Amino acid sequence: MNVLLRPATQSDIPSLLALRKDVMDEHLRNSGASTSEDEHLKRLMYGFEHAQVLEVNGRPIGLMKLARKAPTWELIQIQLDSSYRGTGLGTQLLWEVIEEAAENGCDVQLSVLKANPARSLYERLGFEVVGQDEHEYHMHRRAAIHRRDVQ
Repeated sequence: MNVLLRPATQSDIPSLLALRKDVMDEHLRNSGASTSEDEHLKRLMYGFEHAQVLEVNGRPIGLMKLARKAPTWELIQIQLDSSYRGTGLGTQLLWEVIEEAAENGCDVQLSVLKANPARSLYERLGFEVVGQDEHEYHMHRRAAIHRRDVQ
């Protein structure tokens, strides 16, 4: 599958907001967090300068926000349209982030809602829970761990 990543623009906000609601509402509710329009927009706009739209055949199918700041890169958000979940695309994108970070000598950190099953994917890719707050687990992956080390 040929996925293009391009910088997000202001004109992408309505479709990215709809994607966020579709992807996150259930996990937010199950984690006891707000699903209000204002909270969704606030989270979408956080780190928007790092936002990239994922496209397949010119059609937006996802969002990734990655802050590449040494020594630890932050994966702020990654969301895929429901029709692309379970296809391996998310895993592929995450490996690319992990490998690029490692090539630059950087670790990767992220947060995941406590009720989001993506936590198990992150753990399979070598992320470990290093903390938590009311709604999220904070996870970290060292640059020294390579793909071949993960089952």
